[in-house]
Amino acid sequence: MFGKIGRNDPCWCGSGKKYKKCHFEFDQRLAELEAEGHEVPTRDLIKTPDQIEKIKESAKINVAVLDAIGEAIHPGMKTSEIDKITYDVTTKMGGIPAPLNYEGYPYSICTSVNDQVCHGFPSDDVILKDGDIINCDASTILDGYFSDSSRMYCIGDCSEEDKKLVQVTKECVELGLEQVKPWGYLGDMANAVHEHAHANGYHVVREFGGHGIGLEFHEDPWVGYTGKPGTEMVLAPGLCFTIEPMINMGGPDIYIDSENDWEVYTEDGSKSAQWEIQVLVTETGHEVLSW
Repeated sequence: MFGKIGRNDPCWCGSGKKYKKCHFEFDQRLAELEAEGHEVPTRDLIKTPDQIEKIKESAKINVAVLDAIGEAIHPGMKTSEIDKITYDVTTKMGGIPAPLNYEGYPYSICTSVNDQVCHGFPSDDVILKDGDIINCDASTILDGYFSDSSRMYCIGDCSEEDKKLVQVTKECVELGLEQVKPWGYLGDMANAVHEHAHANGYHVVREFGGHGIGLEFHEDPWVGYTGKPGTEMVLAPGLCFTIEPMINMGGPDIYIDSENDWEVYTEDGSKSAQWEIQVLVTETGHEVLSW
């Protein structure tokens, strides 16, 4: 999987250093892990320091969008207003909303209310009510670099049951993040998410998950939440991906709206929650780039 580079040639990462002084030992370690049967990232998935700085600039916009939504959101608000905030903040800061026109998606953000699992359409007809919960999933392109994160918002006076779902889902992300360690495995993170959700009586959506991101909107690896420790892709330093479990209060089954082929709902009508962060694996642990 690794192209041949002479020890004294410039490193493939663009650092300007000789290969032997830069990624030689890194590549050797990945090759050994691959030989043992582990899934390892290819070079194009490992972000360079320059790329990381540009992804962070994109993430500043993404965080600003979700901050602005948090300040404005209220009962009686149309979800189309959230779409406008997203577009206005993103473009004012020099970015492009990544969802807009992505594979035909017609809006700048996904707004998923109550039993909507993901990909909810902003609309003049969807008006937030006291007691609703909503996930706002924003993604940004800046100078060709991508960021992605989402937050839950409780509207007005939510029930304790719904507040618990939102809180436990956030805890799932936090516990998963604790398992993001250099030379660990995606399955370590996945298992932490899954076990905490099930310990609280909830179910993890299986069909949708996180993804690699940075140079493209969706890169490898696909990030699920049913894996076992010590399995799935090796968490090599420089790998960048999202942790975004969708947790259902009821059963795990879902369906996609047959009319628009986008909006996803729980099969049993139970409420669903999701938090998303974008994380970078580092030499010493991890760094959250967007939240």
